[in-house]
Amino acid sequence: MKAFVINLQEINQAALSFVGGKAANLGELTQIKNLNVPEGFCVTTNVYQEIIQQSKEIQQTIAELSRMNATQTEEIKQKSAKLQKLFLNETIPSEIRSEISIHLENAGADADYAVRSSATAEDLPGASFAGQQDTFLNISGKEAILTHIKKCWASLFNERAILYRMQNGFSENEIQLAVVVQKMISAEKSGVLFTADPISGDRLTTSIDASVGLGEALVSGQVQADVYQVKNGKVVSQNVAESRENPILSEENVLELTVLGREMERYFGYPVDVEWCFFDDAFYIVQCRPITTLFPLPENVHGEKRIYLSVGHQQMMTDPLLPLGMSVYILTSFGERFIAGGRLFVDVLPRLLDENSRYMMLDTFDSEPLTKDALITLLKRGDYLDTMYDETKLLNQKKQKFMSFPETIKADATIVKRLTEESEEALIHLKQDIKAYEGASLIDFIQQDILKVKGFLSQKETMQAIMAAMDSALWINEKMFDWLGLVNVSDTLTKSLPDNITSEMGLALLDVADAIRPYPDIAAFLETTENKNFIDELPRFKGGEVVQKAINDYLEIYGMRCPGEIDLTRTRWMEEPEVLIPMILTNLRHFKEGAHEEKHRKGELEALDKKAELITQLAKLPDGDRKVSETRQAVDALRHFSGFREYPKYVMVTHYFVYKQALLKEAKKLVEKGVISEQKDIYFFTLEELKTIFQTEKMDKDVLYKRKAEYQLYDKLTPPRVMTADGEILTGSYHTSDFPKDALPGLAVSSGVVEGRARVISKMEDAKFYAGEILVTTFTDPSFTPLFVSAKGLVTEVGGLMTHGAVIAREYGLPAVVGVTSATELIKDGQMIRIDGTRGFVQIL
Repeated sequence: MKAFVINLQEINQAALSFVGGKAANLGELTQIKNLNVPEGFCVTTNVYQEIIQQSKEIQQTIAELSRMNATQTEEIKQKSAKLQKLFLNETIPSEIRSEISIHLENAGADADYAVRSSATAEDLPGASFAGQQDTFLNISGKEAILTHIKKCWASLFNERAILYRMQNGFSENEIQLAVVVQKMISAEKSGVLFTADPISGDRLTTSIDASVGLGEALVSGQVQADVYQVKNGKVVSQNVAESRENPILSEENVLELTVLGREMERYFGYPVDVEWCFFDDAFYIVQCRPITTLFPLPENVHGEKRIYLSVGHQQMMTDPLLPLGMSVYILTSFGERFIAGGRLFVDVLPRLLDENSRYMMLDTFDSEPLTKDALITLLKRGDYLDTMYDETKLLNQKKQKFMSFPETIKADATIVKRLTEESEEALIHLKQDIKAYEGASLIDFIQQDILKVKGFLSQKETMQAIMAAMDSALWINEKMFDWLGLVNVSDTLTKSLPDNITSEMGLALLDVADAIRPYPDIAAFLETTENKNFIDELPRFKGGEVVQKAINDYLEIYGMRCPGEIDLTRTRWMEEPEVLIPMILTNLRHFKEGAHEEKHRKGELEALDKKAELITQLAKLPDGDRKVSETRQAVDALRHFSGFREYPKYVMVTHYFVYKQALLKEAKKLVEKGVISEQKDIYFFTLEELKTIFQTEKMDKDVLYKRKAEYQLYDKLTPPRVMTADGEILTGSYHTSDFPKDALPGLAVSSGVVEGRARVISKMEDAKFYAGEILVTTFTDPSFTPLFVSAKGLVTEVGGLMTHGAVIAREYGLPAVVGVTSATELIKDGQMIRIDGTRGFVQIL
């Protein structure tokens, strides 16, 4: 028998599917001792379904709405208005009206009630849906309550709720609505309690907002609140609203409410957002939901102190990784890694506790000042780490680093050629050998090959080449500033480096444009085609086979690249070559034939001229012979080894793509056997889990659905650069006293000042980029390189002096500023901006 109306005390999370998130949470709250929850009942989703079943017109309109997308705003508006009117005009069946009447009589027919929507996808750990459906307060009388129940159903189809569902991937058929009818409390005071600081993320800090009277005005932003914060059992902050002289809550009230919050948090197992009210010397809880905006914490069974550093910010990839990609990347990584929110972190606490490594590590973060400032802030505060911070020791670390000429710069010049030849041979063997494996044995083979890749990345010769590149750049910049007063000299010296696989990728696309240039019919075809198999279509045009070969040759070398390429699951250019078409067409329009060679030669001459200029100036200085000799050696090392810095990642992603192709081949077999619905389902399982699936030919659908939902949540979260084990996020700040007042500060990584039109790009595959524009984006990885060829400058939210965008910007001679907080929000697409890549700021003109 269907349940139509249920008392809150009879409800728990098991009833979620027919009472909704709000009612399920309220029902659970009634089970917590010493917690006051106003009396009430729930009109279940079964009633909502009855209403739909008795109206063919509602059914048809919902079906029509489910086929729409969020861009169809006018059509959505019309369907929304129609559905709301239909629900309000429906009649609630008499037997259900009678059942509601009985519950009202039992609770008190003359009382005032709150009538609240409770959707089945509401107040959940993955999505709060806060404020999407309506709540009605101070409703009295049976008929008024019945009318407002219908208004709640209608509110499921208001425009904002429909758009929210569409944008969050929920179909109209997934969501059902129950209604909570709950006695009103004549609140003297009310507000909101967060059992974790919603701003900093600190799980040990409770934050309380309080106002006089009902809390609805506070939640909707109509009144100013008092704000209290409690940490470790003490009120650490109290901000009373300007309109009041005295605080609304006493210290005793604040601490009592904090204890209640912690009890709810322990009960549910996660930080909660609670609506409370105070009446007759007692607190009442009227709503409780998860805080969905907090960045998740890595697993920490023993509650150890840790300071997590984001690996994604080092790798210029702050998007979440899918489980398969994460499991492969972790195997390729070094040291202990921690996963949270689909991202990878390292714990730097041990290095900060050790005085010998503390200042050495901080010195390395000169290239990432926000991370460095966050760590120094934590050290100076002294409330998380029992350590001292001494600025003079950090300065001494800097001075000592280049007191003498670095031995790292003297690396054997032949190792680059030897390393590239070894890796190319290993790739040939991998492509051949992997064909012999399938199922579980394929996983074993991939895991063994990852160890070989890891060996290549960490071997002595690879590290020597990388350190020679990094230290030569740092030595040159420091010494040329000390000796000649010149800033960022290495920016010019690293233009048009030899053997840089990533910068060559951008220039090589100019060659593809040159192959198309003599054939205008092919260019016209590319302008209009939406065919994903456009390469196969080329031979029907004059010159088509020549162009087809040029594109395929390009893909053979670079086709494994894509945005977010450290995640094996990401779609590669080889899989969707059409993403290259806009960049090829831009090259056709804005560059002449032979631009590849011309650009490379121009940068090379500028670098050689700068070297000669430095030698001439240094020769005139005291001890000039030594300075000239060391500088020659450093510049030669810089130009010889810097191109190799991009190569280890290229090796890694080429192997990843081979693994991916083999795994998708096995996934196709699983689809044919009905084990999974589509090949991409394997992306939501780790390598070890896939091995079991291959062996048993069974897949846990609940795990699949859960991880898909988690990924949608993680994709909306912004990962922190630095975070403590308590969840406190430290952002760091720039020292900007000498910047213009309106400047957006960042890190200067490639010298020069330019003005131009900003092109704000969230996804490279959606980019409409024109020559001479300034590229503004969250982060860049090697897949963005073709855009650099025609860009005038670069601005990113994430990055450092030695990360991909900075290295390639310097080589191409693009002024660049990285680490500009919220750049893609503050700078609007099409605005004129000025970027100062020498000092490190952006101005909106």
